[in-house]
Amino acid sequence: MIRRKSSQFQGLKMQSELVQHYELRREPEKDLSSLDESATRMGAGVRTESGAVASVDVDPAASLFPPPLPHPRICIWKYLDIHSMHRLEKTASTEEMREVLAELLGLGSPEKSLRDAITLDLFSHALIFCRQQGFSLEQTSTACALLQDLHKACIETPLGNVEECYRYFTSVLFCHGVRRPPFSIDLFKEEQLLALADYVVNTYFRHFKLYKYVFTPQVRLDLSLTYMGLKPPSLWSEDETEKEKGGEAEQQAVIAQEVEPETVVQPEPEPSQVSILGAYIKTQMNKELRQLQQLVEERLKASEERLSSKLTTLERPLQLPPGKGKNKTK
Repeated sequence: MIRRKSSQFQGLKMQSELVQHYELRREPEKDLSSLDESATRMGAGVRTESGAVASVDVDPAASLFPPPLPHPRICIWKYLDIHSMHRLEKTASTEEMREVLAELLGLGSPEKSLRDAITLDLFSHALIFCRQQGFSLEQTSTACALLQDLHKACIETPLGNVEECYRYFTSVLFCHGVRRPPFSIDLFKEEQLLALADYVVNTYFRHFKLYKYVFTPQVRLDLSLTYMGLKPPSLWSEDETEKEKGGEAEQQAVIAQEVEPETVVQPEPEPSQVSILGAYIKTQMNKELRQLQQLVEERLKASEERLSSKLTTLERPLQLPPGKGKNKTK
């Protein structure tokens, strides 16, 4: 098992070195800028098959692709310096550690802010994991910095970028596992790197969409369709709408005045045809019900008579024929 992990570690090490060597030669962010320009051009208008044009108002500062992630760098003592780590090491209980950690990270009270409560839980559990693994102060500070950089990369955009974040995390992780100054240092051992990677995958990446849902705003797309050859609908002003409402009210008042004298002159209405029809249906239904009741009673009487006749025949004693009785006596 250890040989298998060491072979995997060496393969990932060679892959990270090749990626970093390629990134150093490549001109930064040239391809991404061209992609952003093409995306904004595509967002200006989309023609459909029916001849309609779907116009989308695209903010020039917005982008249809996730923003590029920063280059992986060594992040020892980046957010928690040596004095902060000494303060956290002196804490005796979990509650005290959470209070000191919230103060160092600049978080508010967990009861008031849900995001601060989630962030505090994330880093407090990471510190507990580092203590269980026996990490040093430098390793614990670096592990928390790795997790915080990963969290910033996740919440930087509401778009899905889990694969990019995972590649960024693995590259930053290998910056602290391979000795190649000034690009990387061998701060973690092979077993420690594997344990830290498993912990982040099982805790953070397993709930990646939940963190993105809580810490990023919700994005909605509003489309407006304009058809070729038709004039756009003109918006009415407030004065025109008020005039139209006043005209409708005057028309309703005139109609009410015309209808009122007619209603006074009309005589009292006679009984409606619906009530007459309902009474006729009731009488006919009563007749049919009576006939049906009589028919049922007659059939019940006939069945009772048949049953009584059968019972009487069964109750009579069995009499043998006369010829058989004479032969027995002889």
